[in-house]
Amino acid sequence: MKIIICCSITAADEVRRIKKELETQGHIVEIPEGVKHTYFQSRTEVSTAEKAEDKIKYNLIRGYYEKIKHSDVVLIVNPAKRGIKGYIGGNTLMEMGFAYVLNKKIYVLYPLPDLPYTAELQAMQPIVLNGDLQKMFSHQ
Repeated sequence: MKIIICCSITAADEVRRIKKELETQGHIVEIPEGVKHTYFQSRTEVSTAEKAEDKIKYNLIRGYYEKIKHSDVVLIVNPAKRGIKGYIGGNTLMEMGFAYVLNKKIYVLYPLPDLPYTAELQAMQPIVLNGDLQKMFSHQ
């Protein structure tokens, strides 16, 4: 199965662990450029404008949309961030939206957060795995 992972860059360590686990099971796993390359991880403290420049320069939004199109399923890795359990930020929300309109099955590793856009998250009807990756394969 081709699995694409969407997440906040702060989840990089967990995403690399999950990628390795899924690849060991024979799956093809795509992860965000921000997780692959330390350059992006070192820029977590830069300004919003600088982050936007990176997204434009490296075509990160459109590039990941193209990768989502060619995946079988989308896995949202959403650990706690900024004191919010199951955090899903703006970029990941957009990627979920892309997956939803492409009729991709969407899995969320942890329960959905309580945020101003929780209704939109719920409307995309993701399957919540409650931390158990193996549940992805029982829903196929």
